[in-house]
Amino acid sequence: MRILTIPLLVVVWLLAAAPVAAQIANEEYAERRGALAAATGEGLILAVGSAAPPQDYIPFHQNSPFRYLTGFTEPDAALLLEVRDGAIAWERLFVNPRDPATETWEGYRVGPEGAREATGVPGRSVEELQQVLDSVVAATGTDELQVVGAYDPDAAVLNDVTQRVQRLTAAHQDLQLSTAPNGEVSTLRGVKSEAELELLRKTTALTVEAHHEMMRAVRPGMNEFEVQALVEYTFRRYGSERPAFASIVGSGPNSTILHYNQNDRFMEDGDILLVDIGAGYGGYAADITRTVPVNGTFSEPQREIYQLVRDAQAAAEELAEPGVHFGQMAQVAAEVLARGLTELGLIEAPDATFEGEGGQEIPQLYLFYMHGLGHGIGLDVHDPWPPVLEPGVAFTIEPGVYVRPNLFDEVIPDTPRNRELMEAIRPAYERYLNIGVRIEDDYIVTEEGLEWISPAPREVDEIEALMAEPWDGPAPRNQEWVEWYRLMK
Repeated sequence: MRILTIPLLVVVWLLAAAPVAAQIANEEYAERRGALAAATGEGLILAVGSAAPPQDYIPFHQNSPFRYLTGFTEPDAALLLEVRDGAIAWERLFVNPRDPATETWEGYRVGPEGAREATGVPGRSVEELQQVLDSVVAATGTDELQVVGAYDPDAAVLNDVTQRVQRLTAAHQDLQLSTAPNGEVSTLRGVKSEAELELLRKTTALTVEAHHEMMRAVRPGMNEFEVQALVEYTFRRYGSERPAFASIVGSGPNSTILHYNQNDRFMEDGDILLVDIGAGYGGYAADITRTVPVNGTFSEPQREIYQLVRDAQAAAEELAEPGVHFGQMAQVAAEVLARGLTELGLIEAPDATFEGEGGQEIPQLYLFYMHGLGHGIGLDVHDPWPPVLEPGVAFTIEPGVYVRPNLFDEVIPDTPRNRELMEAIRPAYERYLNIGVRIEDDYIVTEEGLEWISPAPREVDEIEALMAEPWDGPAPRNQEWVEWYRLMK
């Protein structure tokens, strides 16, 4: 299997001169809606955008299904489609009307008049949506409305999409609501277009740059929030809309918490630091994790755990190519981890088990590796993707090992058999205590094999070399990239 690597020099080039093709054209959004219509066949489809925040100073983020179909990022919008014989008979985008007084506070709107130019879809005021929906339901005689978005009437707390749909359909007691198109949209999102892949390369390049800054800056005595601030500053200065998810900056025992994001511990000499971060650019999310020694040099126990995780990632990488089921890659990585943990003394054998709360046999591997190998990336950091790899699929590989401080006291049930296990592994457990290592990279499947798009340093010697470099502040921003970003806007 051939792995295509974007070298560090190319990452710098991506920051400096990413192609204009990275913009997604209105024609592509139209093709997506057409593909949804072809998959749906017949009926009325309502795609609901996210509501405006309760206060205008709270950040707004458009939901992914709506952005995928329209590219529209203003709040309170909705898209109504009538599908006949697998094609769009008509479509309208309902948006907030122009209002200079409101726009003074909240920013300019395209308004119904500007909707077609902005998206390619004829626009109407969102204030007319109820009237139009009532009229179309009556005219077509339809008894089903197919909803795209986070519609969930059974949720304990109804989200804004569900509440809006319920208000719109309250007068139509016989109208059945279906969320089937969500599955079709997820299928479409699983394989990315070239424009989407360029945006993923771009946001990944921003995240690689943030990891470089982090590795050069980290020193004992710093607080985790200083690292978070540096990372997110780097995102924003290169045009990222926002972090794609809550930044995870965990040192020492916090490195063993999978989704830790309190980020407020002072880092000590001898700690390991796990940094799981991702920029959001053009709506698309990166997700890259690096684990580094706070003092710049891996201790022997840290190095041993780190190299095991890296070996597991490399084994999964080697298998990845079009036609391979991701489950095969996960199995190979798990086998590497199980053998390595046995050699380190943290588990008794690759296939050894412990007793769960109900007496069931659970692999000992799960004591130290308790998450999946990876996930799709795209508009969401955990994006829809097909289980079998094919060209255009973007995903992560992220094995990990976490030696958490509560393992003996709270995780392993107190049974005679488990007490024997704990005594057997105690010396190794104490040697590796509070070491959490995850290595996560982003990839694109190509016709030729696998493209690694997140080449932040990840080998032990690469990390130690970069951390040895002096750091007196963030690197100068590339002015060529600034000019390109102006053209994009």
